[in-house]
Amino acid sequence: MNSLDRRAFLKHAVLTSTVAAAAGISINAGGANERVVLGLMGLRGRGSFLAPLAATRDDVELRYLADPDTNFFEQRAGDIEKHTGKRPVCMQDFREMLDDPELDGILMATPDHWHALGTIWACQAGKDVYVEKPASHNIWEGQQMVKAARKYDRVVQMGTQNRSAEYCQKAYEYVHSKDFGDIHFVRVMNSKQHGNIGKKENTDVPPGVNYDIWLGPAPMRPFNENHFHYAWHWLWAYSGGDIINDGIHQIDIAHWLIDQPLPKAVCAAGGKHFFDDDQEAPDTHTVNWEFDRLTMVFEQTLWAPYMKKTPMEVRDLDLLPNWPFSGTRIEVYGTEQFMFLGRHGGGWEVFDKDGNSVRVEHGYFERSNKDHLGNFIDCIRSREKPRADIELGHRSTLLSHYGNIAYRTGRKLSIDPATEGFINDDEANGYVKRQYREPWVVPEEV
Repeated sequence: MNSLDRRAFLKHAVLTSTVAAAAGISINAGGANERVVLGLMGLRGRGSFLAPLAATRDDVELRYLADPDTNFFEQRAGDIEKHTGKRPVCMQDFREMLDDPELDGILMATPDHWHALGTIWACQAGKDVYVEKPASHNIWEGQQMVKAARKYDRVVQMGTQNRSAEYCQKAYEYVHSKDFGDIHFVRVMNSKQHGNIGKKENTDVPPGVNYDIWLGPAPMRPFNENHFHYAWHWLWAYSGGDIINDGIHQIDIAHWLIDQPLPKAVCAAGGKHFFDDDQEAPDTHTVNWEFDRLTMVFEQTLWAPYMKKTPMEVRDLDLLPNWPFSGTRIEVYGTEQFMFLGRHGGGWEVFDKDGNSVRVEHGYFERSNKDHLGNFIDCIRSREKPRADIELGHRSTLLSHYGNIAYRTGRKLSIDPATEGFINDDEANGYVKRQYREPWVVPEEV
């Protein structure tokens, strides 16, 4: 665990302990049968965030940790044991934990290409799933995830934690008020500076790594650092670039706010205008989605140093982003008023026809993360659909897939609402589904 991961763990541990102490609750109080038993799949990135978030809850037992890379086992398991007094069981193949009849659910923080298969196998084993964003690697996989959740009556929550943010819920209510007017245009920003991954040669698989499991549903290939930890985000075999890595948060909020079904058409433009490295996805990307009497636009630049996310240190304070240079903002154009909205605790601000600020709402990032996992835990008990039910997550993820497919085909595409694919376009429909290799096959019949 690097220093950033450790600070995140300790921050969650201290915050949760403080809240529990104030409420007269001791961590790990209560019988084992009163707790929700969870396993975590994927120990880097969001996994390093979800582990302490889950383990420090007094109503959860984080019993298992799974990752093809065993080099993370000792640090992750040790940190959890130090706080909870119980060491989780570590494994490379998460299927081993599915045999535990006491296991209630899976937290899935794997690379995107594992989301569908991991979710489907967990649903088939009778386990609920918290799957990180985006829902899927491709359109068909998302459809299969929804089918599995419904067939096996499973709670499947996508990790778009803004759905549990009170300020975003208030934003939805406000933009649908008479004061705001009708919405006909929305701009979604996803711009900031991110690094060059370079050009890497193939090497031997590092000790402690099961690369076959890591690749899973993706094609077999020699080991390469740029086809492994984190750099996978920018390669088509595993993900779809930053529109689906980070932009999905803003896209999900925007799609929620406009309250529309699928778009009727999509077009895109862009390219690799800045980076000279192994990245395949564009560093500059625009997308236009055409809805009924509404247009939504996505704009992305990954090389602009003046465009920034809301800083972590202010996400839980009563502060607003510097709106013109907020790289993860949403702009909502009503016929009467206009809204800036920032994700992850960024809050929102509404302006009238004369440009006067008439309403401000602050948000709190830490609270939304805690509440989103809490909503999943509550739904495991109640069997209600969670706030970011997989069907909602799939619909928002579709917009990212559409944007990427329009970019890769280089033309405007018409959406088929019956299939969620494309009308009279074999090339575009060729991106709806991928080829799989045994045994890592997303099943036709879930």
